[in-house]
Amino acid sequence: MTKISAADVAKLRKMTGSGMMDCKNALAESNGDFDEAIDILRKKGQKVAGKRADRDTSEGAVIAKQSSDGKKAVIIALNCETDFVAKNDDFVKFANQISDVAVENNPANLEELKNLELNGVKISDEIITQTGVIGEKIELGFYDKVEGESVASYIHPGNKLASIAGFTKVIEEHAGKDIVMQIAAMSPIAVDKDDVSQEIIDKEIEIGKELAIQEGKPADLAEKIAVGRLNKFFKENTLLNQQWVKDNKKTIRDFLKEVDAEVKVTGFKRYSVN
Repeated sequence: MTKISAADVAKLRKMTGSGMMDCKNALAESNGDFDEAIDILRKKGQKVAGKRADRDTSEGAVIAKQSSDGKKAVIIALNCETDFVAKNDDFVKFANQISDVAVENNPANLEELKNLELNGVKISDEIITQTGVIGEKIELGFYDKVEGESVASYIHPGNKLASIAGFTKVIEEHAGKDIVMQIAAMSPIAVDKDDVSQEIIDKEIEIGKELAIQEGKPADLAEKIAVGRLNKFFKENTLLNQQWVKDNKKTIRDFLKEVDAEVKVTGFKRYSVN
């Protein structure tokens, strides 16, 4: 039987993040073959994943990160079952590693990100391995990105909420940070009213009509009243028309004009768990 050294166990643990005893047992079972030992650990993760397939992954860590050239930003959410795991340093580190891969490779969508490699292993496979390490269901639940001449990102303390935004020009760092913090705090649905989908507008008009009728307004006036109420909806739910959380006498449009009258927001993303 192959003798398993402490150094070999430590090496496998560093490679996989698995516990010391799990690594020692996997190396013993594989007679010291590291590739086979990794497969053994992954199979353990598959067993755990299978047993916990119906579990809810409503907790997790949300990470936002920018590229080194400042022209791209990504958000990823690594989901898990419990808040205890979500706060675990190794879990958050793993989420950050995935976000690094996203920034470096610029995948088009979530499935493409899952198929990229982290430390020589597909992210989807590494998630299975980490499921065995942690002992509860883990999922890569969200990925999106923005691009621009400059970008900004924000992670709310606790890694439960993050936001990113892109701009047509390079703007001061503090201004970009104020914008993404606004997005995190106020959850706009679009940059400006012209960016709101017709489906959402139609839904709001229908809600407004029903409300007007409930208030006793004539049916023939209900739609006009509902359309009038759209302005309030746009002010509350589109980024440029929202009141700035740091100064409610200004809108975000006003704030951006003060920063640079020519700068535009190319897009934004926001994501939260819980």
